[in-house]
Parts: sequence; structure tokens; C-alpha cells
Amino acid sequence: MWFKNLRVYRLTKEFALTSEKLNELLEPHAFVPCGSQDAARYGWVAPLGRHGSELVHAANGYLMVCAKKQEKVIPAAVVNEKVEELAQAISEKEARQVGRKERQNLKDEVLLEMRPKAFARSRLQYAYIAPKDGWVVVDASSASAAEELLENLREAISSLAVVPLAAKNLPQQTMTHWLSAPEAPAQFEFGHECELRDPKDSGSVIRCKNQDLCAEEIHNHLVAGLQVHKLGLVWRGGVEFLVDDQLSLKRVKFGDELIEKADSADTENAAQRFDADFSVMTLEISALLTDLLAAFGGANTDTASVEEIVARASRAEAEQTAREVEEVVF
Repeated sequence: MWFKNLRVYRLTKEFALTSEKLNELLEPHAFVPCGSQDAARYGWVAPLGRHGSELVHAANGYLMVCAKKQEKVIPAAVVNEKVEELAQAISEKEARQVGRKERQNLKDEVLLEMRPKAFARSRLQYAYIAPKDGWVVVDASSASAAEELLENLREAISSLAVVPLAAKNLPQQTMTHWLSAPEAPAQFEFGHECELRDPKDSGSVIRCKNQDLCAEEIHNHLVAGLQVHKLGLVWRGGVEFLVDDQLSLKRVKFGDELIEKADSADTENAAQRFDADFSVMTLEISALLTDLLAAFGGANTDTASVEEIVARASRAEAEQTAREVEEVVF
């Protein structure tokens, strides 16, 4: 359950739902396995898995949810081979070429035939809402996976005003300054990995792994004008991660002391162990993100969420309509 990736979204409105109410809203959207002709299904499951039934796990004011996505696996090569066989048969029988549109129809027919017998592949996506911290944290390696979870969560609860977490200072410039000094920010140490890019040439990338980031070789690249877009850091000696220019954290590794801290809790079953892990992890992530944001100059709160932008547009439209009506009346 320990998160390996952190994609953080800032709540732009207070999240007022209790765990009970959130669970109630998620229940109609609970996961249902793929039917014979479904290509994919997405829904909510209990974070505790077989050890729990609730769709929301709450601890210390944090609300964890878990989404499950199931997809039918049909290899593209197998589909293309079957389509080619059918197209060839038509060409030989009718002495004509099979066009692009007809090939697409053949492909749809092949998929329709293969889908009921295809294997189903499932994956779980965890996230938690931190109302008191003002953010949502998703364990996702890609932005698209995180956005998919948030979109389904928004659909289930009707409203979720969030924006990707942003800092006041540009991350790439700040990280470049740290490494050029070289001096890591307070509470942090440099790790052994970074990615450098040329701001004038997006295709020019240098990736360093298992390297001394304070070495002269890396310093020379920075003097030449390259900027740091990904940087390995160690927080308080206990959490290792790679932060990028979007403030997303990847390859997060919690230290043995933290794992042992959770394991040392007096637990009697799997549910209690999960609760102990969740409590320790969320508290550590909260402190980590607070220190990280401070290192980047604080959170940028000027960015509006999609819901706020739509609301502003609606208010502006209503005000414009009212003015037009007033002009007609007077």
C-alpha cells in the first residue's frame, strides 16, 4: 500500500464530505467486472481488498479510495493478422482491393469476435484526500492515469475542484540553482540521479544515474546552460524520490525505519496493519510535501480549477445577460 509515486493536486475549495457520505456516493459507481463485449471497466473497490467492504478508508482525517480498471487484452498483432486474412480472402473472391474503411469494419468484427474469449487484465489505483492539508495525492506514474481517477471521482461525487500542485518558483530554475551551488535545500540531501535538458533544444537530454551529483562533470553541464528537470533527493534521511519540473514524485522509497515504525504498531489483523501503514505514510507525506513546497518558495495558489473557470464564465455570462435586459428595459 505504500505509495511509489506522488501526483499531488491542490484543492481549490474545501472538501466537506465525511467518509460515510463519500462512501455512499461511491457505491453506485463500484467496480463491475467486464462483460463479454466490454473492452474495459472502471469502478471503485475497497482499499482494504478482501479484508474490508467500505469503499473509503479513513484515518487521522485522511480519506483513502481505490479504483480498479479492468481491460480485455487482445494483442494488436493477432487482430491485424486476422484482418489481413479476411481482406485477402475478399480480394481473391471479388477481384478487388479492400479499402481502408472496409478494413476498419473488418477489424471491428474481429474484435467483437475475440473479446468474449480475451483475458482480462486488472490494476488498482490508490489515492487519498487530505482536506486539512488541502490536497489530493494519487499514486500514479503518469498524469493520464491520475487524471482518469480524478475524473471518475468527480463524476461520482459531482464536484471536485482541484488543480495540479504548483510552486511559486519555477522548479527547473530552482533545482538548477541548488545543483549549481551545490547545496540542497533545508531538510534534503542530493540523491544519485538527475536529468538535464537544454532549454534551447528540447531534444538535448542528459540522464545521470548512480552518480555524484556534485561532481565537476555535472557542474560543467550546468555552466554550459543545461537545466535540471528531474532531481533525486533524500528527505530527512528517510525518504528517497525523484522530483520533476511538474512537482510530481516518482520512485518514492520509504526508509526501513518508517516501515518498522508502522510494523511496530500493536495490530491483530490485516485491516489494523493496513490502518497503521496508512497513518504513518500519510503523516510522513504531509511533512515531506510541506518541506518540499517551502523549498520551492511555497504553493502557487493563483491557478484556478476547471470548476472555478466554468463558474466564473457562467457568472460573467449571467451578468452580461442581466445588463442586456436592463438596457432593453430602460
